[in-house]
Amino acid sequence: MEFNQSLYNRRQRANTVGLALSMGAMVLGLVVLLWILFVLFKNGLAALDLNMFTKSTPAPGSEGGGLANAIVGTLMMLGFSVLVATPVGIFAGVYLAEYGDESKTAELTRFVTDIMLSAPSIVLGLFVYAIVVAPMGKFSGWAGSLALSLIAIPVVVRTTENMLRLVPGSLREAAFALGAPRWKVASMVTLRAAQSGVVTGLLLAVARISGETAPLLFTALNNQFFSTDMSSPMANLPVVIFQFAMSPYDNWVRLAWGGALLITLAVLLLNIVARVFFREKTMG
Repeated sequence: MEFNQSLYNRRQRANTVGLALSMGAMVLGLVVLLWILFVLFKNGLAALDLNMFTKSTPAPGSEGGGLANAIVGTLMMLGFSVLVATPVGIFAGVYLAEYGDESKTAELTRFVTDIMLSAPSIVLGLFVYAIVVAPMGKFSGWAGSLALSLIAIPVVVRTTENMLRLVPGSLREAAFALGAPRWKVASMVTLRAAQSGVVTGLLLAVARISGETAPLLFTALNNQFFSTDMSSPMANLPVVIFQFAMSPYDNWVRLAWGGALLITLAVLLLNIVARVFFREKTMG
């Protein structure tokens, strides 16, 4: 076949332009990201002190105060959300991967999962408001946990199913050949083989819901005082940041920066842990 120099040159130019555009987009994204992180750390570190972790949110116009009530409220709602999302998401993912190849129920479950993954978080918050908050006549931490669970569950389901499908079929066949029932193969063989990936999905789901504000505005709302009563409105970092960042009080704005830094560091830590688990799974 005769070498076509003009075609080669045209492809080389197209390749150069494509690489240049890709590098430019990457550099632009990194510059914006580093700029955001620089501003966040600059303002957030200046706001960090002991009072932030020991005192509750201050009243309008008052000095001092902290985010202790919001931190505790966030941890409690995240904890209960994880307790709900973990078994539901993992069991649903196991069912889809191990039993749902030709099941109409599995097809419907995947369809609903895809809808929940793509649905805006505010829609899920309004849904929980309509079925929990409005009938009860009050906001509550339980409603906030339920809203966050609805966001986390489809992430855990999809990750669990994908991780289980990466397990070699020969591993299942070997277990079946030994006479193991299907439920034991799913729980003791394939799930154990994919446990690192499942934990990674769970950590990513927690990172996803850590900074959600919109659903909590319609469910948990906020509480200026320290409270561990999940049946009443509960303070949480995302809503406090949202309200304080738009306030005219410098002290509130400072606390908003500090809360934003705490959430960023928490999400960063969760992503690092998830990457470590994923790397160990790949190396294994």
